[in-house]
Formats: sequence, structure tokens, C-alpha cells
Amino acid sequence: MTTIHWFILIGCLMLARGLAATSISRLPVSSSIVYLAVGLLLGPMVLGVFAFDPTEESHLLETLTEIAVLVSLFSAGVKMPVPITRKRWGTPIRMAWLSMSLTVGLIAAFTHFVLGLPLGAGVLLGAILAPTDPVLATDVQIRHAGDRDELRFALTSEAGMNDGSAFPFVMLGLGLLGAHELGEFGWRWLAIDVVWATLAAVALGIAGGALLGRLGWKLRNREPKHEVLDDLVALGLIGVVYGLTVLVHAWGFLAVFFAGVALRQTELVLSGAHKDRQGLLVADEVEDQATGEEHEVPLTVSGESLVFKEHLERLSELTLVLLLGGMVASTDFNWRSVSTAVFLFLIARPLSIMLGLAGSNASMRVRSITGWFGVRGIGSLYYLMYAINHGLPHHLARDLIQFTVVTIILSIVVHGSSVTPALERFWPKGRRS
Repeated sequence: MTTIHWFILIGCLMLARGLAATSISRLPVSSSIVYLAVGLLLGPMVLGVFAFDPTEESHLLETLTEIAVLVSLFSAGVKMPVPITRKRWGTPIRMAWLSMSLTVGLIAAFTHFVLGLPLGAGVLLGAILAPTDPVLATDVQIRHAGDRDELRFALTSEAGMNDGSAFPFVMLGLGLLGAHELGEFGWRWLAIDVVWATLAAVALGIAGGALLGRLGWKLRNREPKHEVLDDLVALGLIGVVYGLTVLVHAWGFLAVFFAGVALRQTELVLSGAHKDRQGLLVADEVEDQATGEEHEVPLTVSGESLVFKEHLERLSELTLVLLLGGMVASTDFNWRSVSTAVFLFLIARPLSIMLGLAGSNASMRVRSITGWFGVRGIGSLYYLMYAINHGLPHHLARDLIQFTVVTIILSIVVHGSSVTPALERFWPKGRRS
């Protein structure tokens, strides 16, 4: 396919998605399934109109997925209920760190002892497949900044954090394969890749978000009134925080998520928001001292930039899921790749959630549903391309591509078709806070 053909194809899909938004929202499946169906139809499995080789296009695909994940993580961050408290954030923190680590270990053990992969490749594949996806999981994530749903909060914040917490295991896997320095007895990996990279990322993200929140608030309240271009400012924050974090060898994904969280909390505090019965900050309407009339909540970067970010998310979802169809052939769906996906969905994910949340205040209903809804997608593609571009041996790259792409496709189909009926059956609106 030529560039012009791609313009036409993606343009048609965007038109169809935009014009049929209401009809698609009523379907019992996610929009990703529609894009995937088109990709599979036009890809090598059916018509063979186009093919996309991720090994040859690994640098392009790494960049595209990197941008998509960054935008999605920031959007997730600014929708988080704040402030951060142990009671509210305890469950997702366990899911994003403890449960994800258990998932990596289970996948590594399965692929090493059952499929015969080298231990390093198993750990790397576990790190690639363990994180839940912030881009494709919009149907089970927080919908807007005021959403109080406990389940959606847990899944959104998990996806926001585990895209950073997975990186140490990516480096561990590469290190075991000889493509990254771990240090004697793994001291360098533990000190730099785990402790420093995580703490520095959280600190830089919070500092960047809080600083921008204060700066934007100060500018808006100047006389005469000062206009702020929220979309550009938010994108600028993503770029600066991510770039600085990577420069100091910390995890940029984690920093961008916490930048979004800190930005929203700072703007709410500055606007005089009060705490509701659950202890969450809620923006008040502002009363004009001269007229006594109530006005809308003051403009904020975190709130005003969300619509633009959601449009970017939809565009990246459409493009990247469409490309998935060009990466897979019917021969890729063999017992090794399918069994890996089945093991992840039915054993590794549910078991790691149950063990990770043992003793927490999360209800058994929440544990059961979150154990099922672990959508894999664009983030996994990014980690895979990162590994390929950072020394993953070619013969292992082909296997990991096959396992990853098949797992993502099956996740889109299985989770995308079960989310609506499962939520209606097991998580009715009456249970949502």
C-alpha cells in the first residue's frame, strides 16, 4: 500500500468512527474490535492488501506506540480522584507493583519450563505482557475527572503505574540475555533500574505537574486576563517531564502519569476545592462577589486539555490496532502462542491479583473483576519494540513478536467483547460510587 492508500483507509475509518459514534457506543463490543477486524481482513490472513513487519519497522513502531502511551497515561493521570491517600490508592498500588511482579514471574516460569524459552526471554516476555494497557482499556477506565467508580479507578490507576513498573523487568530480561548491564549479583539493576529510576520518576512527575499547575493558575489570574493554550501546555508538560526523566535514567511513563495526577491536584487546591464525604477534592462553583451570581469552575489545564487528548488516543488506537492486522498470519496462531495467552488470561492474571490483594480492603467482587479485565495492547507493543531496538537477539525476537501480537489480538477480542455484558451483570450502576 502506498502512502495515499493509507490516507484513504485511515480517513475512511475515522469518518465511519466519527459519524457512527452513537451506534458504535451501543454495541456490546469495543471499537478496537472493529479496527482489528478491518486490519485482519486487509492483512496477510485474508486479502493480503498490506503487511507490516515489526522487525523492519521497529524504530517507527516504537515511536508511534511511545507517543500513544504517553498521551494516554497523562489523560489517565488528570482524571484520577485526588488527593493520594493510602486507603484510596492502596489497591491499585498493590495491583501495579506486587500483582504485576507476580504476573511476570508466572509468565517467565510458564514460557521457560513449558515452552522452552531461555529464562531471560521468559522474564522479558513477562514484562512485555504483564502491564495492562492505558490506550485500549478505555471501556473499563475512568470516563471523566469526576468519576468515582471504585472499579474503574483501580483499573485506570493500575494501567497508569504499571507501564512504568514493568520497565525494571524489561531491563532484567535484557540483562539475562546479555543486552543490559545488571551488575554483580544484580546490584546495579536493583539500585538503578528499580529504586532510583522509580523514585526519581515519581518525584520529577509530581514536581513538574505541581509547578505547571501553579504557573498556569498565576497566569490566568493576571489582569488583563491572560489566555493559556491548554492543549499545547499539556503536550509541553508531557514532553518536558518525559524527556528530563529519561535523561536522568528514570522511567518516563511513570513520571508522565504522576505529572497528570499532580497537575490536577494542584489546580483543584488552588481553585479552593473542598473535600467530599469520601475525602476527595471537588471543585466548587465560584461566586462573583459583585453580583452574587455563580459561575462555572475556573478553567484548568488538566480539565480543558482532556478532549484533545482523547481525540489523540482514538487516532492512535485506530492506527496501531489496524497495523496489528498486518503483523499476523494464520500460522502465528499455534499452540505455543495461544497457550501463552490462555495462561495469562485464565491463570497468571487472576492468580496474581488474588495474591497481590490478599489482606487488602478490596472486596472479592472487585478482585474477581479486575482479575479478568487485564487488557493488553499498545504498551506491550512498545516494550517489545524497545527490546528489539536494544539488543534482543533476532531469533528470539521472532518468537516474542508472535507471542505478543497473538496475545494482544486475543485480548482485544476476548476482553473487548466481554466488558459490557460483564459490567452490566457483575458491576451494575447501583454499586458505583
